[in-house]
Amino acid sequence: MKKEARAEILTIGTELLMGQTIDTNSVYIGEALAAAGIEVNWKSTVGDNETRIREALRTALARSEIVIATGGLGPTEDDLTCRAIAAELRRTLHLDQTVLDSIRRRFAKRALVMPRNNERQAMIPEGATVLPNPHGTAPGLAIRLGDEKMVMVMPGVPSEMRAMLKEQVIPRLREAFDVKLRIRSRTLKACGITESALDEMIGDLIRHSRNPMIGLLAYPGEIHIRLTVKTESETEGDRLLDDLEARIRERLGELFFGRDAERLEEVVGRLLLETKQTVAVAESCTGGLLCHRLTNLPGSSAYFIRGEVVYSNYAKERLLGVPRELIEAHGAVSRPVALAMAAGMRRTAETDLALGITGIAGPGGGAATKPVGLTYIAIASHDSVTCREYRFPGDRETNKLLASQEALDVLRRYLLSHRHAGPA
Repeated sequence: MKKEARAEILTIGTELLMGQTIDTNSVYIGEALAAAGIEVNWKSTVGDNETRIREALRTALARSEIVIATGGLGPTEDDLTCRAIAAELRRTLHLDQTVLDSIRRRFAKRALVMPRNNERQAMIPEGATVLPNPHGTAPGLAIRLGDEKMVMVMPGVPSEMRAMLKEQVIPRLREAFDVKLRIRSRTLKACGITESALDEMIGDLIRHSRNPMIGLLAYPGEIHIRLTVKTESETEGDRLLDDLEARIRERLGELFFGRDAERLEEVVGRLLLETKQTVAVAESCTGGLLCHRLTNLPGSSAYFIRGEVVYSNYAKERLLGVPRELIEAHGAVSRPVALAMAAGMRRTAETDLALGITGIAGPGGGAATKPVGLTYIAIASHDSVTCREYRFPGDRETNKLLASQEALDVLRRYLLSHRHAGPA
């Protein structure tokens, strides 16, 4: 077979189209195939309809050497994948006694009688190789079409699909297509910058780098820079990724905060441990979200001391000592109040650092001078209290997330700039 092959993922199930089930299978398959050196160029989803399944398969085979289908292998009337594939490939279905016996044994182990409709799962297209499924009743299928194409069919149940993909499907594909390349990816993460501004910073690298390739992905409060390399040698792949990462990080400076699965709160936690500093948080508009993120990590008790959700003006006055006159003069959402919240939180919690957040999350409460999304984030240390103003553009949930993200970044940048100073 060909040394390089284009792959397409075909997920089958009306529940996927209606949004009743989230398609996690195609994400997992795409990542696993890339790691194995098999590039996915297309992904399609089709409902439980024989005609449309046939059309989707026909389209996939016209442009791809490998088609990997999941779903529709159950025992019910709307499980039509095998029948549709057999019809499209003009192959007859036959009862596979070995598969049927295996299904019966699974029921017998649970002291159950196999329903008659489970026999459908033992109807196998002519010429297909059965892929045993030790985790369920639906077998997988491997169907070769001449010397250049393969159709792989797996159950839609994620746990069954994942085991079959790694243990049976990928090894067969790598052997059949003599796959030598490995596709490796690395994700660099930046915050405090927009996607367009980041594109301007590294746009020339994006345009001129072909291996590794660079892609930008925007998420609330952060931008991911995905580096993807194709090499036969893992050592060579790592070298190319390391070189490009170093160039990008040099341009980003403090905008860069982590790699791959690292979260901003993890980075902040490590810096707090490294500098031996403690922190407390006073939150208004974020309603405890920042406290949750800081404490959602093992070992956070070493640096997180206390948090207060001071949603009302009374709470700000009573718990943090924010003067009523200050709130009356400037409003609860203001720079002076945020500064007083951070200072008051640090004083009452007796910590090295404290954050204060106040804002208008929305959708109501905004005005011309103080629109929805207006947020103030202050940080207090032993020798200063500073504050920044933000104007977030999202809905209530997004604005809360963005505020917590920026607050973490304020803390991260402070810790980086005082890395060698240590606690006061």
